Amino acid sequence: MRISSMSQQEKVAYMQSEPIPHLVCQMAVPTIISMLVSSFYNMADTFFVGKINTQATAAVGVVFSVMALIQACGFFFGHGSGNFISRMLGAGESEKANTMAANGFFCAFITGVAAGILGFLFLEPLAVALGSTPTILPYTKDYLGIILVGTPFMMSSLVLNNQLRFQGSASYAMVGIVSGAVLNIGLDPLLIFVFDMGVAGAAVATTVSQIISFCILFLMSRQGGNISIHIKNFHPTFYYLKEIVQGGLPSLLRQGMASMAQICMNHSAGIYGGVYGDAAIAGMSIVNRVTMFANSALIGFGQGFQPVCGMNYGGKKYDRVREAFFFCVKYAVFFLLAVSVIGFIFAGPVVTIFRREDADVIRIGTLALRFQLVVFPLNSWIVISNMMLQAIGKAGRASLLAAARQGLFLIPFLLILPVFLGLLGVQMSQMCSDICSFLLSLPLTWSVLKELKRE
Repeated sequence: MRISSMSQQEKVAYMQSEPIPHLVCQMAVPTIISMLVSSFYNMADTFFVGKINTQATAAVGVVFSVMALIQACGFFFGHGSGNFISRMLGAGESEKANTMAANGFFCAFITGVAAGILGFLFLEPLAVALGSTPTILPYTKDYLGIILVGTPFMMSSLVLNNQLRFQGSASYAMVGIVSGAVLNIGLDPLLIFVFDMGVAGAAVATTVSQIISFCILFLMSRQGGNISIHIKNFHPTFYYLKEIVQGGLPSLLRQGMASMAQICMNHSAGIYGGVYGDAAIAGMSIVNRVTMFANSALIGFGQGFQPVCGMNYGGKKYDRVREAFFFCVKYAVFFLLAVSVIGFIFAGPVVTIFRREDADVIRIGTLALRFQLVVFPLNSWIVISNMMLQAIGKAGRASLLAAARQGLFLIPFLLILPVFLGLLGVQMSQMCSDICSFLLSLPLTWSVLKELKRE
Protein backbone atom coordinates (compact mmCIF):
# COMPACT_ATOMS: atom_id res chain seq x y z
CA MET A 1 0.00 0.00 0.00
CA ARG A 2 1.32 3.49 -0.89
CA ILE A 3 2.16 5.67 2.12
CA SER A 4 -0.09 8.49 0.85
CA SER A 5 -3.12 6.21 1.17
CA MET A 6 -2.31 5.01 4.70
CA SER A 7 -4.12 6.11 7.84
CA GLN A 8 -2.28 8.30 10.36
CA GLN A 9 -1.49 5.34 12.61
CA GLU A 10 -0.20 3.27 9.70
CA LYS A 11 2.04 6.11 8.55
CA VAL A 12 3.61 6.48 11.98
CA ALA A 13 4.28 2.74 12.27
CA TYR A 14 5.76 2.71 8.78
CA MET A 15 8.04 5.69 9.47
CA GLN A 16 9.34 4.07 12.65
CA SER A 17 10.09 0.66 11.15
CA GLU A 18 10.94 0.92 7.44
CA PRO A 19 14.71 0.69 6.63
CA ILE A 20 16.21 4.18 6.68
CA PRO A 21 17.77 4.37 3.17
CA HIS A 22 14.53 3.33 1.45
CA LEU A 23 12.39 5.50 3.74
CA VAL A 24 14.45 8.68 3.32
CA CYS A 25 14.56 8.25 -0.46
CA GLN A 26 10.82 7.59 -0.58
CA MET A 27 10.16 10.81 1.36
CA ALA A 28 12.85 12.82 -0.41
CA VAL A 29 12.11 12.14 -4.08
CA PRO A 30 8.77 14.05 -4.13
CA THR A 31 10.23 16.93 -2.11
CA ILE A 32 13.30 17.15 -4.35
CA ILE A 33 11.03 17.31 -7.39
CA SER A 34 8.90 19.97 -5.69
CA MET A 35 11.91 22.10 -4.79
CA LEU A 36 13.56 21.78 -8.19
CA VAL A 37 10.40 22.66 -10.07
CA SER A 38 9.67 25.56 -7.69
CA SER A 39 13.17 26.92 -8.19
CA PHE A 40 12.88 26.35 -11.92
CA TYR A 41 9.81 28.49 -12.21
CA ASN A 42 11.52 31.20 -10.15
CA MET A 43 14.32 30.99 -12.72
CA ALA A 44 11.73 31.11 -15.52
CA ASP A 45 10.78 34.67 -14.56
CA THR A 46 14.45 35.66 -14.69
CA PHE A 47 14.92 33.90 -18.04
CA PHE A 48 11.92 35.36 -19.85
CA VAL A 49 12.23 38.82 -18.31
CA GLY A 50 15.88 38.77 -19.36
CA LYS A 51 14.62 39.00 -22.95
CA ILE A 52 13.23 42.47 -22.20
CA ASN A 53 16.30 44.35 -20.88
CA THR A 54 18.90 44.48 -18.09
CA GLN A 55 16.75 46.75 -15.91
CA ALA A 56 13.82 44.31 -16.00
CA THR A 57 16.16 41.44 -15.05
CA ALA A 58 17.49 43.50 -12.15
CA ALA A 59 13.94 44.36 -11.02
CA VAL A 60 13.03 40.68 -10.70
CA GLY A 61 16.15 40.22 -8.59
CA VAL A 62 15.19 43.17 -6.39
CA VAL A 63 11.64 41.87 -5.84
CA PHE A 64 12.99 38.40 -5.09
CA SER A 65 14.02 39.66 -1.65
CA VAL A 66 10.34 40.41 -0.91
CA MET A 67 9.29 37.00 -2.20
CA ALA A 68 11.98 35.45 0.01
CA LEU A 69 10.47 37.29 2.99
CA ILE A 70 6.96 36.07 2.10
CA GLN A 71 8.36 32.55 1.82
CA ALA A 72 10.11 33.03 5.16
CA CYS A 73 6.76 33.70 6.85
CA GLY A 74 5.18 30.74 5.05
CA PHE A 75 7.98 28.42 6.15
CA PHE A 76 7.79 29.88 9.67
CA PHE A 77 4.16 28.79 10.06
CA GLY A 78 4.60 25.67 7.92
CA HIS A 79 7.69 24.29 9.61
CA GLY A 80 6.58 25.50 13.04
CA SER A 81 3.28 23.64 12.79
CA GLY A 82 4.66 20.74 10.72
CA ASN A 83 7.48 19.86 13.11
CA PHE A 84 5.01 19.80 16.00
CA ILE A 85 2.54 17.70 13.98
CA SER A 86 5.13 15.04 13.14
CA ARG A 87 6.28 14.74 16.77
CA MET A 88 2.70 14.55 18.06
CA LEU A 89 1.75 11.89 15.51
CA GLY A 90 4.87 9.95 16.48
CA ALA A 91 3.82 10.18 20.14
CA GLY A 92 0.15 9.26 19.41
CA GLU A 93 -1.28 12.74 20.19
CA SER A 94 -3.50 13.19 17.10
CA GLU A 95 -5.86 15.76 18.66
CA LYS A 96 -3.01 18.20 19.28
CA ALA A 97 -1.80 17.61 15.72
CA ASN A 98 -5.25 18.51 14.32
CA THR A 99 -5.41 21.74 16.32
CA MET A 100 -1.91 22.74 15.28
CA ALA A 101 -2.72 22.20 11.59
CA ALA A 102 -5.56 24.74 11.76
CA ASN A 103 -3.50 27.22 13.78
CA GLY A 104 -0.59 27.15 11.34
CA PHE A 105 -2.83 27.59 8.30
CA PHE A 106 -5.08 30.42 9.50
CA CYS A 107 -2.26 32.36 11.16
CA ALA A 108 -0.37 32.30 7.85
CA PHE A 109 -3.36 33.43 5.80
CA ILE A 110 -4.15 36.34 8.15
CA THR A 111 -0.49 37.40 8.17
CA GLY A 112 -0.41 37.26 4.37
CA VAL A 113 -3.43 39.54 4.03
CA ALA A 114 -1.87 42.09 6.41
CA ALA A 115 1.50 41.97 4.62
CA GLY A 116 -0.11 42.46 1.20
CA ILE A 117 -2.04 45.54 2.36
CA LEU A 118 1.03 47.13 3.97
CA GLY A 119 3.06 46.47 0.83
CA PHE A 120 0.49 48.26 -1.34
CA LEU A 121 0.39 51.27 0.98
CA PHE A 122 4.18 51.74 0.83
CA LEU A 123 4.90 50.39 -2.65
CA GLU A 124 7.38 53.00 -3.94
CA PRO A 125 9.33 53.49 -0.67
CA LEU A 126 9.54 49.71 -0.38
CA ALA A 127 10.88 49.37 -3.94
CA VAL A 128 13.57 51.99 -3.26
CA ALA A 129 14.51 50.39 0.07
CA LEU A 130 14.96 47.03 -1.67
CA GLY A 131 17.76 48.49 -3.80
CA SER A 132 16.05 49.80 -6.95
CA THR A 133 18.01 52.40 -8.86
CA PRO A 134 16.04 55.17 -10.66
CA THR A 135 16.23 53.20 -13.93
CA ILE A 136 15.08 49.95 -12.30
CA LEU A 137 12.30 51.50 -10.15
CA PRO A 138 9.44 51.53 -12.74
CA TYR A 139 9.95 47.82 -13.48
CA THR A 140 10.15 47.00 -9.77
CA LYS A 141 6.85 48.75 -9.02
CA ASP A 142 5.07 46.98 -11.89
CA TYR A 143 6.31 43.57 -10.78
CA LEU A 144 6.00 44.00 -7.00
CA GLY A 145 2.50 45.51 -7.03
CA ILE A 146 1.06 42.38 -8.65
CA ILE A 147 3.12 39.92 -6.59
CA LEU A 148 1.65 41.39 -3.38
CA VAL A 149 -1.86 40.27 -4.45
CA GLY A 150 -0.81 36.64 -4.05
CA THR A 151 0.85 37.07 -0.64
CA PRO A 152 -1.79 35.27 1.52
CA PHE A 153 -2.02 32.41 -0.99
CA MET A 154 1.75 32.03 -1.24
CA MET A 155 2.15 31.89 2.55
CA SER A 156 -0.75 29.47 3.04
CA SER A 157 0.44 27.21 0.21
CA LEU A 158 3.78 26.77 1.95
CA VAL A 159 1.99 25.87 5.19
CA LEU A 160 -0.16 23.23 3.48
CA ASN A 161 2.83 21.89 1.58
CA ASN A 162 4.92 21.46 4.73
CA GLN A 163 2.09 20.04 6.83
CA LEU A 164 1.43 17.38 4.18
CA ARG A 165 5.14 16.58 4.01
CA PHE A 166 5.52 16.25 7.78
CA GLN A 167 2.57 13.84 7.81
CA GLY A 168 4.40 11.62 5.33
CA SER A 169 2.29 12.69 2.30
CA ALA A 170 5.16 14.18 0.31
CA SER A 171 3.67 13.01 -2.99
CA TYR A 172 0.46 14.99 -2.34
CA ALA A 173 2.53 18.07 -1.50
CA MET A 174 4.49 17.58 -4.72
CA VAL A 175 1.36 17.53 -6.89
CA GLY A 176 0.21 20.91 -5.56
CA ILE A 177 3.58 22.64 -5.93
CA VAL A 178 4.44 21.16 -9.33
CA SER A 179 1.03 22.01 -10.80
CA GLY A 180 1.45 25.69 -9.98
CA ALA A 181 5.04 25.70 -11.23
CA VAL A 182 4.18 24.15 -14.61
CA LEU A 183 1.34 26.65 -15.04
CA ASN A 184 3.70 29.55 -14.29
CA ILE A 185 6.26 28.37 -16.84
CA GLY A 186 3.53 28.18 -19.48
CA LEU A 187 2.00 31.57 -18.63
CA ASP A 188 5.29 33.51 -18.55
CA PRO A 189 6.00 33.70 -22.31
CA LEU A 190 2.29 33.98 -23.11
CA LEU A 191 1.70 37.03 -20.93
CA ILE A 192 5.11 38.70 -21.37
CA PHE A 193 5.38 38.44 -25.16
CA VAL A 194 2.08 37.38 -26.75
CA PHE A 195 -0.06 39.77 -24.66
CA ASP A 196 2.85 42.26 -24.50
CA MET A 197 2.51 42.78 -20.73
CA GLY A 198 6.26 42.93 -20.14
CA VAL A 199 7.50 42.49 -16.58
CA ALA A 200 3.91 42.78 -15.28
CA GLY A 201 3.07 39.63 -17.25
CA ALA A 202 5.69 37.67 -15.32
CA ALA A 203 4.16 38.88 -12.06
CA VAL A 204 0.62 37.92 -13.14
CA ALA A 205 1.87 34.47 -14.18
CA THR A 206 3.49 33.94 -10.78
CA THR A 207 0.45 35.19 -8.82
CA VAL A 208 -2.10 33.12 -10.76
CA SER A 209 0.02 29.98 -10.43
CA GLN A 210 0.34 30.53 -6.66
CA ILE A 211 -3.45 30.78 -6.28
CA ILE A 212 -4.01 27.61 -8.34
CA SER A 213 -1.36 25.79 -6.32
CA PHE A 214 -3.06 26.90 -3.09
CA CYS A 215 -6.41 25.46 -4.23
CA ILE A 216 -4.86 22.11 -5.20
CA LEU A 217 -2.93 21.79 -1.93
CA PHE A 218 -6.05 22.60 0.10
CA LEU A 219 -7.92 19.80 -1.69
CA MET A 220 -4.99 17.42 -1.19
CA SER A 221 -5.00 18.10 2.55
CA ARG A 222 -8.50 16.59 2.70
CA GLN A 223 -7.52 13.33 0.97
CA GLY A 224 -6.42 10.00 2.44
CA GLY A 225 -5.38 9.97 6.07
CA ASN A 226 -4.20 13.58 6.11
CA ILE A 227 -5.33 16.16 8.67
CA SER A 228 -8.15 18.32 7.29
CA ILE A 229 -8.11 22.05 8.00
CA HIS A 230 -11.22 23.21 9.90
CA ILE A 231 -11.93 26.66 11.34
CA LYS A 232 -13.40 25.00 14.45
CA ASN A 233 -9.89 23.74 15.31
CA PHE A 234 -8.40 27.24 15.14
CA HIS A 235 -7.36 27.96 18.74
CA PRO A 236 -4.33 30.31 18.72
CA THR A 237 -3.47 29.82 22.38
CA PHE A 238 -0.08 30.62 23.88
CA TYR A 239 0.85 26.92 23.93
CA TYR A 240 0.42 26.44 20.17
CA LEU A 241 1.85 29.83 19.21
CA LYS A 242 4.92 29.09 21.33
CA GLU A 243 5.40 25.77 19.51
CA ILE A 244 5.05 27.48 16.13
CA VAL A 245 7.68 30.04 17.13
CA GLN A 246 10.10 27.40 18.44
CA GLY A 247 9.69 25.11 15.45
CA GLY A 248 9.44 27.82 12.78
CA LEU A 249 11.97 30.41 13.98
CA PRO A 250 14.93 28.70 12.24
CA SER A 251 13.06 28.83 8.91
CA LEU A 252 12.05 32.46 9.47
CA LEU A 253 15.64 33.40 10.23
CA ARG A 254 17.02 31.37 7.33
CA GLN A 255 14.66 32.85 4.73
CA GLY A 256 14.34 36.26 6.37
CA MET A 257 18.09 36.70 6.57
CA ALA A 258 18.32 35.61 2.93
CA SER A 259 15.93 38.43 2.07
CA MET A 260 17.92 40.98 4.06
CA ALA A 261 21.16 39.73 2.52
CA GLN A 262 19.68 40.07 -0.97
CA ILE A 263 18.77 43.69 -0.21
CA CYS A 264 22.33 44.35 1.03
CA MET A 265 23.73 42.64 -2.05
CA ASN A 266 21.59 44.77 -4.37
CA HIS A 267 22.76 47.95 -2.66
CA SER A 268 26.43 46.87 -2.59
CA ALA A 269 26.37 45.73 -6.21
CA GLY A 270 24.72 48.99 -7.28
CA ILE A 271 27.22 51.14 -5.36
CA TYR A 272 30.48 49.28 -5.94
CA GLY A 273 29.58 48.27 -9.48
CA GLY A 274 30.12 51.92 -10.46
CA VAL A 275 29.05 52.51 -14.05
CA TYR A 276 28.15 48.81 -14.20
CA GLY A 277 25.72 49.10 -11.28
CA ASP A 278 22.64 47.77 -13.09
CA ALA A 279 24.69 44.98 -14.68
CA ALA A 280 26.13 44.04 -11.28
CA ILE A 281 22.66 43.81 -9.71
CA ALA A 282 21.41 41.74 -12.64
CA GLY A 283 24.49 39.47 -12.57
CA MET A 284 24.27 38.79 -8.84
CA SER A 285 20.52 38.19 -9.20
CA ILE A 286 21.18 35.53 -11.84
CA VAL A 287 23.82 33.85 -9.66
CA ASN A 288 21.41 33.85 -6.73
CA ARG A 289 18.74 32.07 -8.80
CA VAL A 290 21.21 29.52 -10.22
CA THR A 291 22.69 28.57 -6.84
CA MET A 292 19.22 28.47 -5.31
CA PHE A 293 18.21 25.98 -8.01
CA ALA A 294 21.21 23.76 -7.30
CA ASN A 295 20.70 24.08 -3.54
CA SER A 296 16.98 23.27 -3.86
CA ALA A 297 17.74 19.60 -4.52
CA LEU A 298 19.72 19.47 -1.27
CA ILE A 299 16.93 21.24 0.63
CA GLY A 300 14.40 18.82 -0.86
CA PHE A 301 16.55 15.91 0.32
CA GLY A 302 16.70 17.46 3.78
CA GLN A 303 12.95 18.05 3.85
CA GLY A 304 12.42 14.39 3.00
CA PHE A 305 14.62 13.57 5.99
CA GLN A 306 12.71 15.84 8.41
CA PRO A 307 9.47 13.80 8.85
CA VAL A 308 11.59 10.66 9.29
CA CYS A 309 13.63 12.51 11.89
CA GLY A 310 10.63 14.05 13.69
CA MET A 311 8.49 10.91 13.97
CA ASN A 312 11.39 8.72 15.08
CA TYR A 313 12.56 11.31 17.57
CA GLY A 314 8.99 11.56 18.92
CA GLY A 315 8.96 7.75 19.24
CA LYS A 316 12.38 7.83 21.04
CA LYS A 317 14.08 5.87 18.24
CA TYR A 318 17.25 7.95 18.40
CA ASP A 319 19.45 5.42 16.61
CA ARG A 320 17.28 5.82 13.51
CA VAL A 321 17.61 9.62 13.70
CA ARG A 322 21.43 9.34 13.65
CA GLU A 323 21.38 6.78 10.87
CA ALA A 324 19.16 8.98 8.70
CA PHE A 325 21.35 12.04 9.36
CA PHE A 326 24.60 10.42 8.26
CA PHE A 327 22.92 8.77 5.27
CA CYS A 328 21.73 12.18 4.06
CA VAL A 329 25.05 13.96 4.64
CA LYS A 330 27.05 11.28 2.80
CA TYR A 331 25.01 11.36 -0.37
CA ALA A 332 24.56 15.13 -0.28
CA VAL A 333 28.35 15.61 -0.33
CA PHE A 334 28.70 13.44 -3.45
CA PHE A 335 25.89 15.30 -5.19
CA LEU A 336 27.13 18.82 -4.42
CA LEU A 337 30.69 17.92 -5.34
CA ALA A 338 29.53 16.85 -8.80
CA VAL A 339 27.42 20.01 -9.16
CA SER A 340 30.38 22.18 -8.14
CA VAL A 341 32.80 20.68 -10.66
CA ILE A 342 30.35 20.83 -13.57
CA GLY A 343 29.09 24.28 -12.62
CA PHE A 344 32.60 25.71 -12.27
CA ILE A 345 33.55 24.54 -15.76
CA PHE A 346 30.36 25.83 -17.40
CA ALA A 347 29.74 28.94 -15.23
CA GLY A 348 29.97 31.34 -18.18
CA PRO A 349 27.47 29.53 -20.43
CA VAL A 350 25.05 29.13 -17.48
CA VAL A 351 24.95 32.90 -16.82
CA THR A 352 24.73 33.59 -20.56
CA ILE A 353 21.44 31.67 -20.73
CA PHE A 354 19.75 34.43 -18.73
CA ARG A 355 21.28 37.56 -20.24
CA ARG A 356 23.08 36.83 -23.53
CA GLU A 357 23.01 40.45 -24.75
CA ASP A 358 25.00 42.03 -21.89
CA ALA A 359 28.69 41.12 -21.63
CA ASP A 360 29.08 42.94 -18.30
CA VAL A 361 26.32 40.87 -16.66
CA ILE A 362 27.99 37.67 -17.91
CA ARG A 363 31.45 38.71 -16.72
CA ILE A 364 30.30 39.73 -13.24
CA GLY A 365 27.98 36.76 -12.77
CA THR A 366 30.48 34.14 -13.97
CA LEU A 367 33.14 35.07 -11.42
CA ALA A 368 30.60 35.29 -8.56
CA LEU A 369 29.17 31.87 -9.45
CA ARG A 370 32.63 30.25 -9.49
CA PHE A 371 33.48 31.70 -6.08
CA GLN A 372 30.32 30.16 -4.60
CA LEU A 373 30.80 26.76 -6.24
CA VAL A 374 34.30 26.36 -4.76
CA VAL A 375 32.79 25.79 -1.29
CA PHE A 376 29.36 24.51 -2.34
CA PRO A 377 29.83 20.94 -0.93
CA LEU A 378 30.05 22.41 2.60
CA ASN A 379 26.32 23.09 2.39
CA SER A 380 25.63 19.36 2.74
CA TRP A 381 26.61 19.39 6.43
CA ILE A 382 25.17 22.87 7.07
CA VAL A 383 21.70 22.20 5.61
CA ILE A 384 21.18 18.65 6.91
CA SER A 385 22.37 19.72 10.37
CA ASN A 386 19.91 22.60 10.39
CA MET A 387 17.07 20.30 9.27
CA MET A 388 17.79 17.81 12.04
CA LEU A 389 18.12 20.39 14.82
CA GLN A 390 14.85 21.99 13.75
CA ALA A 391 12.95 18.69 13.45
CA ILE A 392 13.91 17.46 16.92
CA GLY A 393 13.04 20.76 18.63
CA LYS A 394 16.54 22.16 19.27
CA ALA A 395 15.21 25.63 18.49
CA GLY A 396 18.15 27.69 19.78
CA ARG A 397 20.85 25.81 17.88
CA ALA A 398 18.70 25.53 14.77
CA SER A 399 17.91 29.24 14.80
CA LEU A 400 21.54 30.23 15.22
CA LEU A 401 22.67 27.99 12.38
CA ALA A 402 19.76 29.04 10.15
CA ALA A 403 20.63 32.71 10.61
CA ALA A 404 24.36 32.21 10.05
CA ARG A 405 24.80 31.51 6.34
CA GLN A 406 22.52 34.20 4.92
CA GLY A 407 22.66 36.70 7.75
CA LEU A 408 25.08 36.62 10.65
CA PHE A 409 28.03 36.09 8.34
CA LEU A 410 26.89 37.13 4.86
CA ILE A 411 25.55 40.59 5.72
CA PRO A 412 28.75 41.70 7.55
CA PHE A 413 30.86 40.39 4.68
CA LEU A 414 28.70 42.34 2.20
CA LEU A 415 29.20 45.49 4.24
CA ILE A 416 32.96 45.07 4.89
CA LEU A 417 34.62 43.29 1.95
CA PRO A 418 33.45 45.69 -0.80
CA VAL A 419 34.99 48.62 1.11
CA PHE A 420 38.44 47.07 0.54
CA LEU A 421 37.89 44.99 -2.61
CA GLY A 422 35.12 46.84 -4.46
CA LEU A 423 32.81 44.70 -6.59
CA LEU A 424 35.11 41.71 -6.05
CA GLY A 425 34.17 41.82 -2.36
CA VAL A 426 30.48 41.49 -3.28
CA GLN A 427 31.26 38.51 -5.49
CA MET A 428 33.30 36.77 -2.75
CA SER A 429 30.96 37.38 0.18
CA GLN A 430 28.80 34.23 -0.09
CA MET A 431 31.89 32.01 -0.32
CA CYS A 432 33.34 33.51 2.87
CA SER A 433 29.98 33.17 4.64
CA ASP A 434 29.68 29.48 3.71
CA ILE A 435 33.10 28.70 5.18
CA CYS A 436 32.25 30.41 8.49
CA SER A 437 28.82 28.74 8.64
CA PHE A 438 30.38 25.30 8.19
CA LEU A 439 32.84 25.91 11.03
CA LEU A 440 29.96 27.04 13.28
CA SER A 441 27.78 24.02 12.39
CA LEU A 442 30.38 21.43 13.42
CA PRO A 443 30.24 21.92 17.22
CA LEU A 444 26.50 22.77 17.21
CA THR A 445 25.58 19.47 15.55
CA TRP A 446 28.23 17.09 16.82
CA SER A 447 27.29 17.55 20.47
CA VAL A 448 23.64 16.71 19.67
CA LEU A 449 24.67 13.60 17.73
CA LYS A 450 26.72 12.43 20.73
CA GLU A 451 23.74 13.07 23.01
CA LEU A 452 21.47 10.98 20.73
CA LYS A 453 24.03 8.19 20.79
CA ARG A 454 24.12 8.14 24.60
CA GLU A 455 20.33 8.04 24.83
